Amino acid sequence: MAGLFDELETELKIRGFSERTIQSYVYENKRFLDFVNENRKTADHQSRLLQVAGQRTPQDITSKDLKAYLARLVSDLKLKPASLSLVISSLKFFYLNIINKDISQGIKRPKREEKLPSVLTKEEVGAMLKATENKKHLLLLELLYGSGLRVSEAVSLKVNDINLTEKLNVLISGKGRKDRMIILSAKFRKRMLSYLKKRKDSNPFIFQYRDGHITSRQAQRIVKNAAQNADIRKSVHCHMLRASFATHLLNSGVDIRDIQVLLGHKRLSTTQIYTHVSSERLGGITSPLDRL
Repeated sequence: MAGLFDELETELKIRGFSERTIQSYVYENKRFLDFVNENRKTADHQSRLLQVAGQRTPQDITSKDLKAYLARLVSDLKLKPASLSLVISSLKFFYLNIINKDISQGIKRPKREEKLPSVLTKEEVGAMLKATENKKHLLLLELLYGSGLRVSEAVSLKVNDINLTEKLNVLISGKGRKDRMIILSAKFRKRMLSYLKKRKDSNPFIFQYRDGHITSRQAQRIVKNAAQNADIRKSVHCHMLRASFATHLLNSGVDIRDIQVLLGHKRLSTTQIYTHVSSERLGGITSPLDRL
């Protein structure tokens, strides 16, 4: 069984999937197979038709098993549509490409939740920056908000990945292994240059930790602590700074297509969600009644 999951990992690496995605795909397939076999044992015990239930292999799996599994994830574990889609993608890839069978026939992906992204006000962002004394932590906040990077992109950024003399930079291999243009604020570049002059270690990562870089989870804690220190009562996370970056640019009149490029969105529709949270622009609209 382990050999099949090794094949899955190899295939994903060949196709250029990120390490995080590879881990997720392998994990979801192992968890699914555990469920199928546990379900089999329970059914055999209840029916008392079989004394010993043999382990089922991926070759034995059918679409009926997948439907039962998805139903449990929804009813018992209350999995959200985005997480459910990841499970379906993971299993579909494995069974199509490694087992050579399609068990997803008749399976429809759940409709995505259309929740508006949570954003911070400019005053709240300013308060977080002011309340952060650790210089490395401050740089992380400035990069997430000032450049709109995803947390995974920020924590893995290397010193040689950016040119601190230029406002415009190319982010090498962002999400989906696609390069894109980003902006670096003058404040961040100045603070970063000062920080690097005082750094003595040879770690290539900006946000170094031991021999590597900080994790996304550590970055989330840094952002959460900054919000608490600024006495912000909202549940603040890294993506909220990215969402605030987009919303504040939109409020200042930047074209949404330019924001799409800076965020690295493939489709404009993904960026357009920020038009729904641009309360500053909406608040500036005069009602036609007041024009009478």
